[in-house]
Amino acid sequence: MARDRNPAEFTKEMRKTHTILVPMMLPIHFKIIEQVLIQYGYHVKVLETDGRRVVDEGVKNVHNDTCYPALLVIGQMIDALKSGEYDPDKTALMITQTGGGCRASNYIYLLRKALKQSGFENVPVISINFANLGNKSGFALTPSLLMRLLYAVLYGDLILWLSNQCKPYEKNKGDTNQMIDKWVKELCRQLSSLSFIRTGTNYRRIVEDFASIPRVKAHKPRVGVVGEIYMKYAPLGNNHLEDFLIAEGAEPVVSGVLDFLMYCLKNNVVDVDLYGQKRGRKALCNTALAIVQHWQNKMIKAVKKYSNFRAPTPFSELVTLVDGFIGMGTKMGEGWLLTAEMLELIHSGVNNIVSAQPFGCLPNHIIAKGMSRKVKDRYPQANIVAVDYDPSATPINQENRLKLMLANAKLAEEMENTPKMVAKPLVDMSEPNQEKQPVKQA
Repeated sequence: MARDRNPAEFTKEMRKTHTILVPMMLPIHFKIIEQVLIQYGYHVKVLETDGRRVVDEGVKNVHNDTCYPALLVIGQMIDALKSGEYDPDKTALMITQTGGGCRASNYIYLLRKALKQSGFENVPVISINFANLGNKSGFALTPSLLMRLLYAVLYGDLILWLSNQCKPYEKNKGDTNQMIDKWVKELCRQLSSLSFIRTGTNYRRIVEDFASIPRVKAHKPRVGVVGEIYMKYAPLGNNHLEDFLIAEGAEPVVSGVLDFLMYCLKNNVVDVDLYGQKRGRKALCNTALAIVQHWQNKMIKAVKKYSNFRAPTPFSELVTLVDGFIGMGTKMGEGWLLTAEMLELIHSGVNNIVSAQPFGCLPNHIIAKGMSRKVKDRYPQANIVAVDYDPSATPINQENRLKLMLANAKLAEEMENTPKMVAKPLVDMSEPNQEKQPVKQA
């Protein structure tokens, strides 16, 4: 792709005049992050548009062989610019990039090409990354801003983890969402001062507040969600997967995004060992990793101490699970982390797993489907279903695969609770073309 040699740049003067549009990925986290950026003088708006119109806009402006997350992110932003709600001459766009081998490293060029062919080439694009991608002289990721963003992720992870253990069981529909809104508002207030650093107090209050939500005592199958990071978290990408699982009588189990951040830090450490890069980089990443792990461990201790909720698994334990399964140098398509998350779920008693896979991300398909087979060979009780998401896929096909997985989950529980019953054949969900082939029981 030919690159624009003089792309529109977000300047310091634009901080006062421009609205910055951000595509949605993590609903809870991004509400907090939005307010943090506003407090630092940026006029930020997180886009919550949904539906077929966004997909169609992406298809129109992005090559159909490009990965589905890029199509959705770009489609959502172009749709917003065409809506008439924002003045293109006073609007900027913001995206995040890992800078690795993922196609996300090319998002900024794909987005600029889409902007040009849609008549918005004067709209600046801000890329948040640590790989020196794109011009953003008007946006400064200062240490104090970075710290607040990390705390926003930390608190967002805790709320996400607790809310998924409350929402499927709440006696009064809407109680969990009200509690989420309460704490998002409170944390946004705290992040405008230094009170947000009182993590011990905040953890206890958050955990106790969610524990106070009236819940029914019912047994529901737990379903873990893994996959490509955007498809795993973004309701637009996975067709509101968490809501669907809850509506079908299941409890979604979704790990926080902090694990992904630590995964990126760990990869930098591994790269030094594998490729002989600068030792200073390894020391810096190890220090950052230790700090973030300390924050996570404090959160885990609070969940255990102040409630009966299940606590997340520490990242330090997650790393050890992949030994004998996959090399730590495998980083593309969420690499070894995806395998680690599947193994952690099984070790935690969550045998039902949805692997959300985007069209156009070949590494993710290789890692997810390839390692699913190896995991199932080691743990035959694993009930893993791969669900593909792409512009042409109808929700009904995705929902049917999910319903079949849930039927398998309920059947497995019946067989476990009634040892003397005649065993019915389970359905192998590892490959779409094997859906109707029974698997012989041992």
